[in-house]
Amino acid sequence: MAGGLKWILPALVLAWVATSFAAKSQTDSKITGSNACISKLKCHECIQTPSCAWCAMPGFEDKRCFLPHINKKTSLQCPANYTFNPDNYFQLVRHKKLTKGNYNQAVEAGEETFSGSEKDLPSDDIPAHPKRNSQKSVDISSNSHSNSKQEAVQLYPQEITLKLRINEVQKIKVEYVQAEDYPVDLYYLMDLSNSMKDDKQKLSDLGQNLVKSMSEITSNFRLGFGSFVDKVVMPYVNMAPNAREKPCHDCAAPYGYRNHMPLSQNTDRFATEVREAPVSGNLDAPEGGFDAIMQAIVCRDEIGWREKARKLLLFSTDASFHYAGDGKLGGIVKPNDGCCHMDKGGMYTHSDVQDYPSISQINLKVKENSVNIIWAVTEEQIKIYSNLTKHIEGSYAAKLSDDSSNIVDLVRDQYNAISSSIEMKDTASNYINLRYFSSCLGNGPMIETNKCDGMKVGKKVEFSVEVEVPACPQNRSEWHQRFLIYPVGINESLTVNLEMLCDCECERGDAAAIASGFEASSKECNAHGDLSCGICDCNEGFFGKQCECSANDRGQADMDELACRRDNTTTGVCSGRGTCECNMCVCNPRDDPNELITGQYCECDNFSCDRSHKELCSGKDNGICVCGNCECKEGWSGSACDCSTKKDMCMLNGVECSGHGVCECGHCKCNIEGENRYTGQYCSVCRSCPSRCDELKPCVLCAAFGPSYSLIHGDSVNSSFGLIDEDGMTLLSSSSSSTGAGFECTANCSLDNLEYEMVDQLEVDVDADEIGCHGYDENDCKYYFAYYHNVTSNHLLVRVQRQRECPPQVYVLGIVLGVIAAVVLIGLALLLLWKLLTTIHDRREFAKFEKERMMAKWDASVNPIYKQATSTFKNPTYNASK
Repeated sequence: MAGGLKWILPALVLAWVATSFAAKSQTDSKITGSNACISKLKCHECIQTPSCAWCAMPGFEDKRCFLPHINKKTSLQCPANYTFNPDNYFQLVRHKKLTKGNYNQAVEAGEETFSGSEKDLPSDDIPAHPKRNSQKSVDISSNSHSNSKQEAVQLYPQEITLKLRINEVQKIKVEYVQAEDYPVDLYYLMDLSNSMKDDKQKLSDLGQNLVKSMSEITSNFRLGFGSFVDKVVMPYVNMAPNAREKPCHDCAAPYGYRNHMPLSQNTDRFATEVREAPVSGNLDAPEGGFDAIMQAIVCRDEIGWREKARKLLLFSTDASFHYAGDGKLGGIVKPNDGCCHMDKGGMYTHSDVQDYPSISQINLKVKENSVNIIWAVTEEQIKIYSNLTKHIEGSYAAKLSDDSSNIVDLVRDQYNAISSSIEMKDTASNYINLRYFSSCLGNGPMIETNKCDGMKVGKKVEFSVEVEVPACPQNRSEWHQRFLIYPVGINESLTVNLEMLCDCECERGDAAAIASGFEASSKECNAHGDLSCGICDCNEGFFGKQCECSANDRGQADMDELACRRDNTTTGVCSGRGTCECNMCVCNPRDDPNELITGQYCECDNFSCDRSHKELCSGKDNGICVCGNCECKEGWSGSACDCSTKKDMCMLNGVECSGHGVCECGHCKCNIEGENRYTGQYCSVCRSCPSRCDELKPCVLCAAFGPSYSLIHGDSVNSSFGLIDEDGMTLLSSSSSSTGAGFECTANCSLDNLEYEMVDQLEVDVDADEIGCHGYDENDCKYYFAYYHNVTSNHLLVRVQRQRECPPQVYVLGIVLGVIAAVVLIGLALLLLWKLLTTIHDRREFAKFEKERMMAKWDASVNPIYKQATSTFKNPTYNASK
């Protein structure tokens, strides 16, 4: 008996809760699918549903959980002091005004000083109620001529308090403005393995240039320097005594990480520290840079990080990095604790004690301390560190030259990139959903984004943050949460103190609950339970609306028969449509007396069946509604009795749906037979089936264009048919021949019940299930015809296009003669061309000859090349006088 009570009592308690619903349903609070409030049985369930209100008045007979803006009657019946409908609550706690002014050195000593004209400050008219929206935008003036300095406030507001209902959105307006002359702390963390020896010398020479470049950005710039090599254990470092003391030529002993110079404005010391920093060496390629990064971030006092400053960590190396788990190679299994371990000399003391930090640990410390890491790495490593930026918030990767000569430009460019972008993040838990909207620096509509680029000093960006709690955590301690909304890399944040409205005061049983109407062992509950939010919370062993029923009054068998739950899987009682009185359901009446709720568990009714044409079960002539389902009368079927069982409209020639379908609701539902799909009113059309074009071709050609077409194809047919024109006149019949040769087309058609029609232009009517055919005859003429089944006459109607598309006649002899003539003409043309060219050439040569002859110097009557046939010689010694 005790075991049975243990099982049945939870069901009885739920049955008692169900009695809090009214015995009568009002017109404005009927059970509908859109009203989620009606099914809520307790106050905390009600207020966790958006827009629902709870009536805590004792003895209230209507639905306690209701929609106040819809259920007007319920709102009037429940007094305001008994209505529990909490609104979202918003209050500003800290809201220092935005300032762009200069950073005051007094702030470092803990003082807060503000100055400047009123036009540089936002208005104080900021509402504390969420329903008001009268906040004025901040006007950041560009006036920078004031000689006084003030602390920069870049984020507004700084702390708020929220009380939120579940699934209701609260918007928060967050403003950010980039401060003028904001302090910058730059800590240079350098790999001093032997491969970086040249870079060290170059950096010491560029130290002054680096300070000068950053001084153009801010007048309050500080610089620090640290170096790293790797863990001094095998296999990272050669542990042989000689090799450990001097791992390479002109090298010092290896070490993990060393802080050479805390952040300072002494640039001369920076150059000296870099120049005098010893170079060392190790064995493997990756370095212990993560150890150095962790110590440089968490050792805030030793490094000298300022609270109100933009913190930049410049990480320079030409190698990859070790991360969590690699320490096991050297026998180091203790995880990195993320704490500062630095001695007075600036050396990292736990290098060989604990493992390298993980990427997630680095990311966590970066977010906690608002540090921006700049990975300045060589070209070989840029891809690795670019991927690393995706996992470490606010980090950037840039390519370092081989000798680090571009370090000044790199720092300036990366700082400009960091300062010109604002990205909002938060530390909210998984129970809270946040969405960010902003128009950034434009005046257009807001879009969903948490990042804006193109920031400049004095320019304000507004973000609208939507906060929503989708569900209450099971652990009550998590109903109060505190999280931050912050800009990445800026040590300012908005603290949000959030309280989730997950229950009602009158349910808690404390002093506030008593003031809200809680009453222990109330008379309203027959002293067998507590009155909580207007309903009775019965003690163990009692149930009922007023705890009037006792579990001891009935045996176990009776309790099983009279339980108000339909089965163990049902959470509600009486199907949510009745009240449970001593283990028996009393169903709620309806406003319409013809509508009834019946059944042992109020599970049946005569009004929720399917409807057709706004008629329940398609009207009384078709069916009646019984327990939520239609019982159809003879001749009707379907869930709403809207399908006729008659098959008259599906019959064609005495066959149901042409044998290719079934008749449902007076219409044919066609089958899919393999690859064949039937359609049409009677499933008589199969467009995927082989067509009858080849079967009808002889008849069509014979009837339309003469019997000779059928004779040529040799088809034998034996039925009668007629060819009619558009006016219905017979063109060719069983006693006529288009050729006059005495051949009749009736001798060439084997198809019965054919009707032909000639048309000028054939267009296939797909809607009428007409099928088009075409082909070529022996003259290569293309013909067209279409056919469909005429249900009225039970004939096959064929429509034929009157004109065929024949190819033009080709004259072969003409083509041959034309080719021969063309060849002859081309030959003659070539001969004439040759004659013309030779004539021109001869004329030119003759003209040249004439010209040369005219230019000759000798007498024209003497031939200069003529020679006598005889020659005369004179003896020079001959003397005629002797």
